[in-house]
Amino acid sequence: MRPRADPVGPGQESVWSYPRPAIAEPTASRIMIEHHRLVIASSRACIRTLETSHPPSYYIPPEDIAPGVLRRAAGSSFCEWKGAARYWDVVIGDVVLPRVGWSYADPSPAFAMLRDHVAFYAAPFDRCSVDGETVVPQPGDFYGGWITSALAGPFKGVPGSQGW
Repeated sequence: MRPRADPVGPGQESVWSYPRPAIAEPTASRIMIEHHRLVIASSRACIRTLETSHPPSYYIPPEDIAPGVLRRAAGSSFCEWKGAARYWDVVIGDVVLPRVGWSYADPSPAFAMLRDHVAFYAAPFDRCSVDGETVVPQPGDFYGGWITSALAGPFKGVPGSQGW
């Protein structure tokens, strides 16, 4: 059963107006990831993916990720729209954040712009932000969307949303 969309406030967009199947689009928003006083990534050249009921995930070009912090992680997954994903650890000295990023080396044609860009889960990091606003991670332990005040939900990942 589809839930009732939250009211949309001034300057907000509803995740219930996002398309299904998902799409990818460039964004000029400043995306930043910080951890242990290090800027892991900072970019205004990201791509966001939009899908009904999900907050956006932000894919960062590799040149805007701090050198040497990514290490290929074991495992993979498959998205029906984007294709086969690979996973990444973030390594900062002795600190390892396992499988906190994912990317598509050979995405499906509709998502070709994502090639080799890396998206990150927000929860493991000290701070992730969109245009200076600290994000809230998408609920649950599978999805990687970033929630800001510019979004109206409810968001997939909350208890009871598996069938959305």
